[in-house]
Amino acid sequence: MKKFQAIIKFTMDDEFMTFVTAHRTYINYLMNKGIIDSYAVSMESQTSWVTFNCENKAEAANYLGKSPLYKYWNYEIEELFVYDSQHYRLPALQLN
Repeated sequence: MKKFQAIIKFTMDDEFMTFVTAHRTYINYLMNKGIIDSYAVSMESQTSWVTFNCENKAEAANYLGKSPLYKYWNYEIEELFVYDSQHYRLPALQLN
C-alpha cells in the first residue's frame, strides 16, 4: 500500500456548510477503515490536506469524488516518498 497526499483548495458559498456534517461522517468512515491517515483543514487559506493509504492516485481520487463537498474542490494528489508522524513511533520509554 502506498501513501498519497491530496492537497485540496476549496471555495465556500451559502450551501457549503450544509454538507459539512455529511462530509465529516464520510471522512470518519474512511479513517476508521484505515484508508485515511490524517485530515487537516485551514479556513484561513481554504485548503485541506488528506493522507490516503491507496494503491494509486486514481483510487485516492475515487475516494475524494464520493465526498459531499467534492463540487467545491480543486485538488492535486501526490504520491509520498516519506511519511512520518508521532503516531508511527513507539511510545517514549518511562522508567519507574
